[in-house]
This record gives sequence, C-alpha cells and structure tokens, in this order.
Amino acid sequence: MHGRRHRSRNRLRLPDGTWVVRARVERLGEPALLVLLSDGPTHGYELLERLPELLGEERVDVGNVYRALRSLEDEGLVVSEWSADLPGPTKRTYTLTDEGRAALAAWIDSLTALRDGLDSFVERARMKGGDDVRTA
Repeated sequence: MHGRRHRSRNRLRLPDGTWVVRARVERLGEPALLVLLSDGPTHGYELLERLPELLGEERVDVGNVYRALRSLEDEGLVVSEWSADLPGPTKRTYTLTDEGRAALAAWIDSLTALRDGLDSFVERARMKGGDDVRTA
C-alpha cells in the first residue's frame, strides 16, 4: 500500500461487489488506462505513449498517470511488478486484474448510457431548434 487511501469520486463499489460509475467527459483517464491494460501487461512508459491518442490530447501529465496507476493498484484493479527482461532499464509492468475488468465493464456501461443520453439530448435539441440549430 502507498499510505493514504485515495477514493475515486466518479466510481463506487457497492457492498454486493458491483460498480457504479458516473461518467464525465473530463474524467476519462482512468477508463483509458483500464482499456489499454485490457490489451495485456504494459509498462508505464508505453501507457504514457499510447494515452494521448486514446484521450484525444497532445500529451498527458506523467505524474497524474503514475498517481492514477498507484491508486488503481491500491484498490486492486491492477497489479504491478518490476521486470528486467524488457530492453533497457528495469520497468514496472502493470496488469489488469479481474476487479479491473469488472470496473472497466462498468465504465463501458456508464459511458454507453452517457453517449445514448447525449445522443437523445442532441436529437431533441435539433428537433426543437428547427432549421436554426447549427451543426458541425
């Protein structure tokens, strides 16, 4: 453990073991990490290289990514180990756990519901706005 326990403000595990996730567009760093780790064990540097494309950003904050990984590990969603068998210096490799897969599934459900709600909102706004509503 890494001292003080950090709790996510947008994800909650219920007593029955299920996850409740409140998806917010600006909080996609955690699900993005889980998606990348669902591809298989990955070291932090590779995650830093792959995150910007997935998040649609130019770059990500290195400190925030490693803090997020530590938090995910503290909560049992990922595990890590030092690996010297990769080229270059020894690297910490992160692996998604079964709990992490369950949390990712909850993220997917929550983001799907958010997308559907946004689609309905946009459709209704366009219908109510008539021809005056501008779209890209």
